[in-house]
Amino acid sequence: MDHRKAARCETPAATGVRYTIATLVNNVVHYEDMLASFEAGGFTEPHCEFIYVDNTGAEQTCAYRGLNKLLNEAKGRYVIFCHQDVRIVDDAIGELDARLAELDEQDPAWALAGNAGGIAAGRLALRITDPHGDDRRIGDLPARVMSLDENFIVMKRDVRIGFSRDLTGYHFYGADICLIADIQGYSAWVIDFHLEHLSGGLKGASFFEAESAFRAKWANALRARWLQTTCSLVNLSGDAVGQLIGRVAETPLARITRRLPGAGGWIKRPA
Repeated sequence: MDHRKAARCETPAATGVRYTIATLVNNVVHYEDMLASFEAGGFTEPHCEFIYVDNTGAEQTCAYRGLNKLLNEAKGRYVIFCHQDVRIVDDAIGELDARLAELDEQDPAWALAGNAGGIAAGRLALRITDPHGDDRRIGDLPARVMSLDENFIVMKRDVRIGFSRDLTGYHFYGADICLIADIQGYSAWVIDFHLEHLSGGLKGASFFEAESAFRAKWANALRARWLQTTCSLVNLSGDAVGQLIGRVAETPLARITRRLPGAGGWIKRPA
């Protein structure tokens, strides 16, 4: 396994690579079957490359660190982050090309696409076969979403975004990358590209630990705050009332804070 797949990583086509398929691998059989599935669907060299993180041994790399590493190595115009247990069903590389071209027309600011995600509270978009059901299609596709399931995520590589440095584990990185994309002005979508995912997902202790860490990180990152720049004091709040109060208070509060004993750098040059 290592020699064959290392060759794939070390000798990608110098130009013209359309898709990089990046995977965390802890089961060789699953990964070999995934490779065969993708290759049968037209994902072949020189237009595609397959790279992976070897998690088959005692030393493990979490999804956040591992996928960032693979992203740095990727040569493709699009990077596909996928689980080792996904399989191409009837859609192939031509269908994925077409779905992404449609996104380019509909929303040139798209950064991420997948086969499952959350639209809003209680609303999902799906195009998948998994243990929960065959050939499931939910939502009017393509559907803009706020999060993507981790089993299959396509990233437009030139958007230059990555996964959080301060999170670890193997859960919630799909939601994490969607939030990062949204903050930078990009969008995420579920597209009509049918894949099979052999796992239905498990919610063990590690899932709830990751959920707690994810919530804490993003609650802090998205908190309302006063932002001091070298020339302005700006109130940031996602709440409309908070924004209004902040705008009213900005100027007088800026004047007060510049006169506090600990303030510095605001002394005007004498006339």
